[in-house]
Amino acid sequence: MKTRSVFNRFAKHASRFAGRPTSFALASLVVASWLLTGPLFGYSDSWQLVINTGTTIVTFLMVFLIQNTQNRDTEAIQIKLDELIRATEAANNALLDLEELDERTLDRYRQRYEALARATRHASGHEIAETVTGRAQ
Repeated sequence: MKTRSVFNRFAKHASRFAGRPTSFALASLVVASWLLTGPLFGYSDSWQLVINTGTTIVTFLMVFLIQNTQNRDTEAIQIKLDELIRATEAANNALLDLEELDERTLDRYRQRYEALARATRHASGHEIAETVTGRAQ
């Protein structure tokens, strides 16, 4: 558990750092420096290999950091949504763990709620037309 929390802290700080304008500027500076050294190294295969290897390694590692951050953010949002559903009296508590259901069941729920939305739009069509056009019909 300790290793996981160390990784989570590292991933959080790394993703925050990577998302800052300063990091983008630093990466741009590295690429610009690499481009400027092209003539010095005669645009050799080794010169090209440096940027290819560097970007591949950074990309490979960032995928894991981004995925970790996404997973934590998604879980936090899911918990917040679950709490909102739970706390709303008229809400359907069966929706609390939809992310755990299989694709077929999710499709059935989606179809049900799309039908409800269509029925609601149809029932209040006059109000929607009034809002869109800005005038009563």
